Amino acid sequence: MMVVGLTGSIGMGKSTTAAMIREAGVPVFDADAAVHDLYRGEAAAVVEAAFPGVVRDGAIDRAELGKRVLGDAAALARLEAIVHPLVLARRRAFLVAAEKAGASLVVLDVPLLFETGADKDVDAVIVVSAPETVQNARVLARPGMTEARFSAIKAKQMPDAEKRSRADYVIETGEGLPAARHRVDAVLAALRCKSGEVPTHA
Repeated sequence: MMVVGLTGSIGMGKSTTAAMIREAGVPVFDADAAVHDLYRGEAAAVVEAAFPGVVRDGAIDRAELGKRVLGDAAALARLEAIVHPLVLARRRAFLVAAEKAGASLVVLDVPLLFETGADKDVDAVIVVSAPETVQNARVLARPGMTEARFSAIKAKQMPDAEKRSRADYVIETGEGLPAARHRVDAVLAALRCKSGEVPTHA
């Protein structure tokens, strides 16, 4: 089974690209969704113990937790030490289930793929990218986003140019959905060929 990493900086269109890949029939593990789920479940009590007052109605208040860790390297490291092993366990379970189901190609959607060293665990990497002007417009249009918050988020992400240089495939999303979908289809065709999924003809 071929395991492909999908990553991209904030505002580059990674979530939309992941949805296109899923629609094309490829199993996708969404690390962010796993974190959301953990914050509503098994991680809530442990994170609350480390950061008292961040749980509301039995689930982690992500906005409140974000305030506690943004710009505080020690607090962020403490949070990651709790969350990363739980996400990794979910990822392993996803891979086992996909292999049992006979998948020849799966995608791991991991925002900090390079930053956490997870690129070493995959066979190829897709980086989703867009021009900086497009990225800035998308991110600053999000509810509650400020220039300061955006800068803090970017500071902990590897620069887009470096991600692109380390990618096996780059999917550009700055020219609209039809163009992005065309690129997704082309990359998936290449990956399916590499994974041996292309049917042989007599």
